[in-house]
Amino acid sequence: MSDRPTAGEAPWLSASVCEVAARILQGHLRAFGRPLLAGCGPQRDARHAAQELFATPTVVLAHDGSADPRLIYANRAALLLWRQRWDTMVGLPSRLTAEPGERLERAAALEQARLREALQGYGGIRIDSGGRRFRIENARLWTLRDRQGTPCGQAATFARWWWL
Repeated sequence: MSDRPTAGEAPWLSASVCEVAARILQGHLRAFGRPLLAGCGPQRDARHAAQELFATPTVVLAHDGSADPRLIYANRAALLLWRQRWDTMVGLPSRLTAEPGERLERAAALEQARLREALQGYGGIRIDSGGRRFRIENARLWTLRDRQGTPCGQAATFARWWWL
């Protein structure tokens, strides 16, 4: 599997993004004791699992572990909600998914999730690419780990949200 998608292939099917998708799925299972997606266990083909994660109607996002984390993953539901394309959302500083006044609360929740490995029941205000505000509810946040088990980012998922 190459790191770059072939001509006409979706970017979320590149080898590096399939690896991120696997970390998201494995991390959720480790953090919450249940799979994020039914039938997507460790034995599942990586490309198939990545496609299912991208297509799920539940919002799934992930950012790297840098000082100012950047998004490394956004599934179709996230792209639609934030009204972004893959190439503009992935790479975006994740703090920009929230309004400036909401960023401290968001950062505190991410820190709590980092310290505990996971957090369930998070809610907050977010903002799409056009400035429209929405509230998320009952989000789950968890730590991503690389192959050596070192923390390398965080992921989030939520199904409940509404426009403000």
